Amino acid sequence: MAFRATPGRTPPGPAPGMPSASFPSPQAPMPGPRGLEEEEEDEEPAEIHLCVLWSSGYLGIAYYDTSDSTVHFMPDAPDHESLKLLQRVLDEINPQSVITSAKQDETMARFLGKLASQEQREPKRPEIVLLPSVDFGPEISKQRLLSGNYSFIPESMTATEKTLFLSSVIPFDCVLTVRALGGLLKFLSRRRVGVELEDYNVSVPILGFKKFVLTHLVSIDQDTYSVLQIFKSESHPSVYKVASGLKEGLSLFGILNRCRSKWGQKLLRLWFTRPTQELRELNSRLDVIQFFLMPQNLDTAQMMHRLLSHIKNVPLILKRMKLSHTKVSDWQVLYKAPSAPLSWGHLPWLSVLQTVYSALGLRDACRSLPQSIQLFRDIAQEFSDDLHHVASLIGKVVNFEESLAENRFTVLPNIDPEIDSKKRRLMGLPSFLTEVAQKELENLDARIPSCSVIYIPLIGFLLSIPRLPFMVETSDFEIEGLDFMFLSEDKLHYRSTRTKELDALLGDLHCEIRDQETLLMYQLQCQVLARASVLTRVLDLASRLDVLLALASAARDYGYSRPHYSPRIHGVRIKNGRHPLMELCARTFVPNSTDCGGDQGRVKVITGPNSSGKSIYLKQVGLITFMALVGSFVPAEAAEIGIIDAIFTRIHSCESISLGLSTFMIDLNQVAKAVNNATQKSLVLIDEFGKGTNTVDGLALLAAVLRHWLALGPSCPHIFVATNFLSLVQLQLLPQGPLVQYLTMETCEDGDDLVFFYQLCQGVASASHASYTAAQAGLPDQLIARGKEVSDLIRSGKPIKPVNELLRRNQMENCQALVTKFLKLDLEDPTLDLGIFMSQEVLPAATTIL
Repeated sequence: MAFRATPGRTPPGPAPGMPSASFPSPQAPMPGPRGLEEEEEDEEPAEIHLCVLWSSGYLGIAYYDTSDSTVHFMPDAPDHESLKLLQRVLDEINPQSVITSAKQDETMARFLGKLASQEQREPKRPEIVLLPSVDFGPEISKQRLLSGNYSFIPESMTATEKTLFLSSVIPFDCVLTVRALGGLLKFLSRRRVGVELEDYNVSVPILGFKKFVLTHLVSIDQDTYSVLQIFKSESHPSVYKVASGLKEGLSLFGILNRCRSKWGQKLLRLWFTRPTQELRELNSRLDVIQFFLMPQNLDTAQMMHRLLSHIKNVPLILKRMKLSHTKVSDWQVLYKAPSAPLSWGHLPWLSVLQTVYSALGLRDACRSLPQSIQLFRDIAQEFSDDLHHVASLIGKVVNFEESLAENRFTVLPNIDPEIDSKKRRLMGLPSFLTEVAQKELENLDARIPSCSVIYIPLIGFLLSIPRLPFMVETSDFEIEGLDFMFLSEDKLHYRSTRTKELDALLGDLHCEIRDQETLLMYQLQCQVLARASVLTRVLDLASRLDVLLALASAARDYGYSRPHYSPRIHGVRIKNGRHPLMELCARTFVPNSTDCGGDQGRVKVITGPNSSGKSIYLKQVGLITFMALVGSFVPAEAAEIGIIDAIFTRIHSCESISLGLSTFMIDLNQVAKAVNNATQKSLVLIDEFGKGTNTVDGLALLAAVLRHWLALGPSCPHIFVATNFLSLVQLQLLPQGPLVQYLTMETCEDGDDLVFFYQLCQGVASASHASYTAAQAGLPDQLIARGKEVSDLIRSGKPIKPVNELLRRNQMENCQALVTKFLKLDLEDPTLDLGIFMSQEVLPAATTIL
């Protein structure tokens, strides 16, 4: 900012070309225009650091997620010596580092050694961090928790009140969990996660503690997620997405993800990775979806969806407040934009309702909805008046228009009288400095045509005059009564007696105003952080509402129905089920029913021609079951889901050179996982197992696996097997009984054509009809005919003889080649050796012909 005596002749501000490093302009240049959505995405990739302790058959687990600056913990939980529960947690959250005590028993040491050697772990193996066992002491850990600096706890709380508050959140009676939390806090403070570049007195931000449990969860491995296309990542075609590199392809998550907020998408993905058997939770989700599917509630659903799109990244904003990195746009996100659009550069600032007002809108809407639905009741009660208080504080303090114009935090008038006084003095400087410049000009050399008095923050008031032609050397810049400061683009800057008096009288107004407004911003941040728990709860409930609205929207568009849960049965009953992805790709889709409840037909052997729909049916059963276990409506007329504790698959071999395993070995690993872990409550889907090796050996392995399960009797898992090994039935390799049911995909032969009905029915296929599939693939007719002939000979046990016609054709071709060689001989060539020619050319050809 600069003020001059001769308006229009001297440019305002410091002289053009002034070195910015030494002489900063009073108003820093603004960055390019960015919307609130872009600001929200301006965050580092999330990191997860997990701490685990194992003792006497129990696990204590805690982890810190940098995406929301929250510590998650799991109360002490029993685990087998194989540490399956710990492996499940690691597979689900994929931590960057695993922290544990250097003093471990052999079981944990062996597990960590195996974990560290998994070089092919996606996306990379975690870092194993061993801390001294003293860092995990129960009392030390407890004191570390109680003495922590948490922004969600008001500073006004006494030590006793803080202890009582934390006791309501953290289970101090779970010794292993407390020790794991203490070790995690020690690691965070030592590694300074997220605050590496901050002052040492700045602690790692912790915005809350959350409990997570893995009980009542349905076990599903990564192979099952892949083959059922629950998730499917594809390379992103946009060059602007190179950093992430991936986008969601055609998958179940892709078609159901209609969430309007980032945190809704995150919660939906979490539900997909944690299908549950807890019927109360599943029914509560279905109640909300069913409510929004009623035609009279469509407008309410659309209104809520619009409000949810304005729920922003609250944890990121709170983290910035904790570290004093708050941006103007963060206050805009917590409050709302002014009603009139603001211009920033050449782009308009879009006027939108933001987090607090959107949350209040959701609360008002939910108060008019049935309070018998738990989610509506929670939103109506827990979106408290603290939200109004936060909005009121921000609205009364922050001057959004001026903040955006100056790209810094500024306050409204009448907030601080001292700031208002200084701003008035600063605004009155132009006319005042014009008078000062006029008086300075009267005392200067007559050859100087004009001058101006300018103000530069951190430097003060300076007298600026134009450089005259006779001012060539530095010595020429000296003027009596003035102290030369610097030259910038033909402008000479001096200190005079009057400018020194101005420095003493007015001081550095600009910096003083900034300092006082920064202090007010800090006080406002403390007020908001004191209510961080309310804002965090807003995000949790809004995310849940967002997910259920998305599932309701998909159910409405795709014609899904509500599943019902029955603890009396183990298995599933589906009436006219459909594959949720295939029905979107095919012009027509034939639905099929499923009944695997009770003790009848627990092993279903499905035969049928290639391309008749066996694999689609298996995936359809798995997907409908999965959708019901995450609390979604399902693509079926009706579905009854019993108690399912796991879904195992052997459908598609996920081959990779890096694994160093053959295709058949991968198949065996998938089947072995099901054999070793499946219970009577598990669903097992097997497609074409055994085809990767010798036919007899593959058939024997398939029969052995099925007989192993059948020998369990009523404790046998629910198994769906699709196979082209018709000998499994023809040779009666499976015991007869009510546990086995044979099904086939209905077809009809119409001359040389085979018509697929894609309808499941009782029975066994008579043939695989591989020749028809080969013809569809474009193989030559003569090869297909020969293949059928050889197949018939093998079935009848007759020897396979070469084709005579083909043999005669080969003999004729060889004879013609031999004659051609004779005709090309030059008998007059003196170098020709007929003996060598006969031995090298004629005799081998004659042998082939004979």
